[in-house]
Amino acid sequence: MFNDFKPVLKILLRFIIIYVVMVFGYQYYLNHFHHLGLDPVSVWVAEQTVFVQNILGYPSQIVHGTPEQETAWFYVAGKYVSRMVEGCNAVSVMILFLAFIFAFYKGVKTFVFAGLGLVFLHLMNVLRIAGLNILLREMPQYSKIGHDYFFPAIIYGSVVLLWLVWIKFFALKDPHHENA
Repeated sequence: MFNDFKPVLKILLRFIIIYVVMVFGYQYYLNHFHHLGLDPVSVWVAEQTVFVQNILGYPSQIVHGTPEQETAWFYVAGKYVSRMVEGCNAVSVMILFLAFIFAFYKGVKTFVFAGLGLVFLHLMNVLRIAGLNILLREMPQYSKIGHDYFFPAIIYGSVVLLWLVWIKFFALKDPHHENA
């Protein structure tokens, strides 16, 4: 009976190990910036978000908080609209994505798909934050639904879409029946 579940258990165990190792690695990274201000990855995401907002006609800049605050504020078209914190950089979502992809490891194409997926998720996250900032600037009455529901659905929906593509077109393909 155990043999029937062996493939599923191997995938689940691989997922858990990869996820835990990556989470601990990310926490180790974050610990180096504790009380030193916003971590460099979050600053990088915020700078790219400001770049996109400026292109879209919303003059924007980042105003950094004190090092103890570990945050930065988005100043958009003459108004402070939101703040960037570590959780906004989508690294935790990307870790979840990678753990799932590598749980269904398929050689070199796993690394290619993971790399392209990370680029896609990063772009979606920057656009998500820019969209949220523009919403907060133009229609602040929708801030709760935008921040809590609509814009998180964009990043998590992107992850699910990538997972479905990985499973359908790569992970579950039987190489013996592809040419038949």
